[in-house]
Amino acid sequence: MNYLPLAFVIGLAIVVPAALFGLQRLLAPRRPNPEKLETYECGAPVLGSAHQRLPVKFYVVAVLFLLFDIETVFLFPWAVSFRRLGLFGLLEMAIFLGVLVFGLVYVWRKGALEWE
Repeated sequence: MNYLPLAFVIGLAIVVPAALFGLQRLLAPRRPNPEKLETYECGAPVLGSAHQRLPVKFYVVAVLFLLFDIETVFLFPWAVSFRRLGLFGLLEMAIFLGVLVFGLVYVWRKGALEWE
């Protein structure tokens, strides 16, 4: 009996999408044409193949964004428990931010933040 609500939610999670997909197949108009089947990206015309190579600069920017974005994941819990951690917590966060600032200065000097 304890699992009855869970079984209900799982059943609902299966039935609702299946019903919506079925309704869409029955009611949606189907008028394919070459323009509708063309790849669409942000309103701009497609410039090349989807399999072309991207410059490594895109990946570097993505990794740097993740690095400095994840920093906030550590800053928020630290800020919430700042008073409880005391001086030890302050020094630990200063070291953490120092390493991040060092990394930022490093990638800045290497030119990874320059976009041409």
